[in-house]
Amino acid sequence: MGSFGPFEIILIFLVVLLIFGAKRIPEIARGLGRGIREFKDATSEFSRELDMEERRDRIDAPRRPSQGQPQPREQAPAESSKNQSTDPAAEQKSSESAS
Repeated sequence: MGSFGPFEIILIFLVVLLIFGAKRIPEIARGLGRGIREFKDATSEFSRELDMEERRDRIDAPRRPSQGQPQPREQAPAESSKNQSTDPAAEQKSSESAS
């Protein structure tokens, strides 16, 4: 079974014309158009609802702060870092030079 050829399409159109008449075919076409439009509206509304639900359930990536540029941390004063040396060899040398 192949596709319809031009002869089959003309034959189907003539049978529809004979059954329904010339006055009734535009009414049928309008009703069919309204039905197709309602179907498209319903499917688009359904897809919008799914999209909104997906957006609501999605976890967003972290955002950068909008208050301004981050400030650098302050360094400790140089004197306190010398006094708090964790190197035992440096402590020994400083205690020897002090004596």
